Amino acid sequence: MSKAGWDRKSWAGLMPNGLGQVKPNHYLEIAKTLWRNRDELPFAWRILTRGVCDGCALGTTGIRDFTMDGVHLCMVRLDLLRLNTMPALDIRLLEDASALSSMTASELRELGRLPYPMVRRRGEPGFKRISWDEALDLTAARINATRPDRLAFYMTSRGLTNEVYYVAQKVARFLGTNNVDNSSRICHAPSTVALKRSLGVSASTCSYKDWLGTDLLVFFGSNTPNNQPVTTKYIYHAKKMGTRVAVVNPYREPGLERYWVPSVMESALFGTRIADEFFQVNTGGDRAFIAGTIKQMIEHGWLDNEFISEQTTGFDELREELESASWELLEAESGASRARMLEFARMLGEARTAVFVWSMGITQHRDGVANVRAIVDLALTRGFVGRPKSGLMAIRGHSGVQGGAEVGAVPNQFPGGVPVSEEGATRFTELWRFDVPAHPGLNAVEMIDAAHAGRVDLFYQIGGNFLETLPDPDYVREAVERIPVRMHQDIVLSPQMLSEPNDLVLLLPAQTRYEQPGGGTETSTERRILFSPEIPGRRIGESRPEWEILCMVAERARPERAPLIHFDDAQAIRNEIALAVPAYEGIERLTRAGDQIQWGGERLCEERGPDGTTVRRFPTDDGRARFSTLKVRREELDGKLRLSTRRGKQFNSMVHREYDPLTGARRDDVLMSEEDAARLGLADGDEVLVRSVAGRMRGRCRIAPINPGNVQVYWPEGNALIERGVSDPECGIPDFNTVVEIERVI
Repeated sequence: MSKAGWDRKSWAGLMPNGLGQVKPNHYLEIAKTLWRNRDELPFAWRILTRGVCDGCALGTTGIRDFTMDGVHLCMVRLDLLRLNTMPALDIRLLEDASALSSMTASELRELGRLPYPMVRRRGEPGFKRISWDEALDLTAARINATRPDRLAFYMTSRGLTNEVYYVAQKVARFLGTNNVDNSSRICHAPSTVALKRSLGVSASTCSYKDWLGTDLLVFFGSNTPNNQPVTTKYIYHAKKMGTRVAVVNPYREPGLERYWVPSVMESALFGTRIADEFFQVNTGGDRAFIAGTIKQMIEHGWLDNEFISEQTTGFDELREELESASWELLEAESGASRARMLEFARMLGEARTAVFVWSMGITQHRDGVANVRAIVDLALTRGFVGRPKSGLMAIRGHSGVQGGAEVGAVPNQFPGGVPVSEEGATRFTELWRFDVPAHPGLNAVEMIDAAHAGRVDLFYQIGGNFLETLPDPDYVREAVERIPVRMHQDIVLSPQMLSEPNDLVLLLPAQTRYEQPGGGTETSTERRILFSPEIPGRRIGESRPEWEILCMVAERARPERAPLIHFDDAQAIRNEIALAVPAYEGIERLTRAGDQIQWGGERLCEERGPDGTTVRRFPTDDGRARFSTLKVRREELDGKLRLSTRRGKQFNSMVHREYDPLTGARRDDVLMSEEDAARLGLADGDEVLVRSVAGRMRGRCRIAPINPGNVQVYWPEGNALIERGVSDPECGIPDFNTVVEIERVI
């Protein structure tokens, strides 16, 4: 039951709107957004009120969502708005690429939208405008001059719709390759693999509504106030209904400590205390912390033994593994005390319901799959899955990636999660009426390695900027510049486009999701497929719908089979998705703003029994959920510090501000504990040199509330420190963490 009225105990302070504190000024930011979009305000308003958000994957239609009443609008969406309203860039600027090469990605974006197809050949100083026919002829000739296994396709999370992802993966397979991947590779690929292996499903098991009124809401390795700000509104209302909030993280995130929710009067004035408990752990120490927590739960009898016995398998092996793990090991590796593990275990033992939420602090590790499986293990000990107000949520920071994988834009699965195999290939050969390759392709990281080794002749990228998203930027630049033909389908310039051509670089101007004729769909974190209509307004030059460009390329390359890859319109794509992805049945009926369906219903692993009661069922081989063995091994650091990368005022690698309004830090700050700074003889603001096995980075010491022994730097700036070639063997995600030494620059 929600508490009526205001509650002073929940306030962050008495100063109205947190004046004088380090925090976002939402109202000033809104005013700045209005100013940036002043030349297209009516168009901007239509995008906001009619379109589906192209920011994070909470999922909205217009400025409403499906979780609660009221306005759903955040600064992530407002910061991205200008990408949809800005004018065309002056293509004369592209005549000399060297003049642009010193500009940052942010500065390049501000030049405007790409209006025309452009080409730059080896030895030429810059780009020149060409016609679409010339661009397509160049592309077709290069595709036909190489083998399918030397082609590669990659899609970013830049507002792409399910229709674009589906056509892109179909085009890749039409041309004979499974070398197709999307940006979920470097965010939640471990979540997909771990959930599938543990529960038989590969998506979040619950809905945002389950947050409201759950006994316990736990965030692992996550900073939702920064990446999904509207979640703070959900948390505000959840706490009004009695929900307790726990955070497991190396850094005591200010936004999870207190937040001023601008659309809630009480919170806007006095702020809201978010977390009831912080459990600070080492970077990569979550698994050890969870192991210790389960060990405590076993010792104190805080388990759902009936659920474990009847609906799971593997718990005895987990128990045996934990019995052999010493408390000294678990404390050392987790960075938390045995007493703190007991406190967390007690919170879980007292909770009747709980929702676990995690982000890239869990997944971007060499053992990301094992980290996610540990969270699943914890949920299974209490049966917190497949029932109301409980579940597991891999929260998505980008609007397109959930659907991208589900409609097949990955190298090891066809649409609907069908494995790439002889059987899977036969199934889609029958559906599509052309031969489909049966062996898995390269993932995004493997594509770059193949390019560096000279095994990629044509790389087709829709958005993306590998120079800023992958470890070891120098190696990535070498790889990119060795690719004979690079094709960039995009809406704005990025630094990767300006890398020297090996043979030629093509720029293909795309339309945004709001300009796409016939509209498009996206799939949110909670598996809700939302229809976003075409928004009337100005259009840029000769830009074309993303899916249409892909079709034109394939048709020009294989004219004798063009009807097999042609789509008349976006509706035709949705019709085919409904056939290819059974879970997406109903997508073909989404035609207007506000139309949506939620595949799998409110919760996965939950079914109605014949008597109307709710029962839990897991779509695994034996119908049971599976525990992992949760192994913890000692890591010797020899006095070095664990380093992880974090996000600030940005969207993916698109940095919006040099200053992080939640922490007060700047992009070159190295966040460390007071204890570590004292040990190293550092003071706040000192210039420091950070060294790893991969590289070095200059920055400034910033004393921060982080667990001793750990430091954080901003990403993508910190990529220079991250070792290349270290990835999770089960899913291919790169490890964005390392160990470092830090010294003061004199």
